[in-house]
Amino acid sequence: MGAMTCPFCTPEPSEVVLANDLCYARYDRYPVNPGHLLIIPFRHVADFFDATAEEQEALLALVREAKAHLDREFSPDGYNLGVNVGEAAGQTVMHLHIHLIPRYRGDIENPRGGVRGVIPEKRVY
Repeated sequence: MGAMTCPFCTPEPSEVVLANDLCYARYDRYPVNPGHLLIIPFRHVADFFDATAEEQEALLALVREAKAHLDREFSPDGYNLGVNVGEAAGQTVMHLHIHLIPRYRGDIENPRGGVRGVIPEKRVY
């Protein structure tokens, strides 16, 4: 997916919630929960493992800033932080993005296991 068709390469300024020199955060257009943010590098890079060390550091710094923002704006009870790497892992946009998903007591019946639930049949508790 090139820069012309990538939905993350040229963010609309009105969509940018937070940013630093190498990445930005915006609300997910299809949020799992209120406040669901995406943290995205400006450079088109396919996945977390292809990002430079500097980009990874900037992404994680923005994750911390985004959490503080969501704490103030949404007061969630917890968070899920996730990155899909490759189609087999569910990645549909081949531009690295980290999901910061606020979680709220009662948003699902039993949240035990968190991200381990990505393969529901294997979620054994």
